[in-house]
Amino acid sequence: MPTKSKDVASIVERQSNWYSLRPLMDHLRLLVTGGAGFIGSNFVQACLRGESKLDRLVNLDKLTYAGNPANLRSVEADSRYVFLHGDIGDTGLLTKFLHEYEIDAIVNFAAESHVDRSIDSPEPFMQTNVVGTMRLLDTARKYWAALPEAKRAAFRFLHVSTDEVYGSLKPTDPPFTETTPFAPNSPYAASKAASDHLVRAYFHTYGLPVITTNCSNNYGPYQFPEKLMPLIILNALEKKALPIYGDGQNVRDWLFVADHCAAISLALEGGRVGETYNIGGLCERANIDVVDRICDLLDEMAPREDGVSYRSQKTFVGDRPGHDRRYAIDCSKITQELGWKPKESFDSGLHKTVAWYLEHRDWCEDINSGNYGRERLGADRSAEMLAV
Repeated sequence: MPTKSKDVASIVERQSNWYSLRPLMDHLRLLVTGGAGFIGSNFVQACLRGESKLDRLVNLDKLTYAGNPANLRSVEADSRYVFLHGDIGDTGLLTKFLHEYEIDAIVNFAAESHVDRSIDSPEPFMQTNVVGTMRLLDTARKYWAALPEAKRAAFRFLHVSTDEVYGSLKPTDPPFTETTPFAPNSPYAASKAASDHLVRAYFHTYGLPVITTNCSNNYGPYQFPEKLMPLIILNALEKKALPIYGDGQNVRDWLFVADHCAAISLALEGGRVGETYNIGGLCERANIDVVDRICDLLDEMAPREDGVSYRSQKTFVGDRPGHDRRYAIDCSKITQELGWKPKESFDSGLHKTVAWYLEHRDWCEDINSGNYGRERLGADRSAEMLAV
């Protein structure tokens, strides 16, 4: 398969300077949970890049199917970085680490996150996203309560959540705001809604200084290939069907992962305690349009040997049960309060994403050699087609 490797390599080289997060609080000791996953690993890399003044970044990850140590090879040698293998539900371990590393703030990415997996097996989502978050909150509360006054005032617990807690929008509905009532429609969304309620409760009941962020659909480097974009890219390159649920008109607001990480950093530094901030990419696209644009980019950057467009591999398959029709985020609150807005357009972010996957085929092959072969989840197992 011919690849315009020079063009792809130049894009990837520029990606090393994507988003160096502005310096976090001086001498901050930060605990990141789930930092070996997709968004978490991008955040960890961004925190340790550039002019960061972090004293320590401790990454606690259980390393389930989507947690990949290879995502963090670029920071393994950084003296400020510590990786700890563990579960957010292990209160003894959490207590030990919080005291040992004198943690000043927690950013909680740890979660089961794939809707189709939650349809197949809801219980792990409840265990991690609800029970695990509750145990993490309670351990953090006890640690925070024992801190000296100045450290207690500066401590933060930032909880990363999703727009799926708000349910589904009709085509003409206004985007979700921070005050949109929760209406989760999948076991995954329900588990995240429960975790958001727990975070709110720990603020109002105990005074724990929390901040919650609810993001739209992320995309970018290191995303596990059960998600739409990497699945389509990898299936296309392997000449497999490009499966599309239903009519392909389900709409999502696409947020480039580096933009999301920058927003989290701002919320951690300057967000108001007890508040929620919605983070969106301002890029609503139907799934079919996303697939078509990926195909067009691959036609340019890694054309098929036979000259046929990758669009010819598209296949429509049965819809996901309870598939939300549309998500859209109103992110005006974080823009007005903290000055954040996404830097990447949909086209620029997608171009960088496709280039990254073309340049990192070894990472993709390592994922495929594990326990996930991009089979369809959350549907009839007799189906022969993969599905997005």
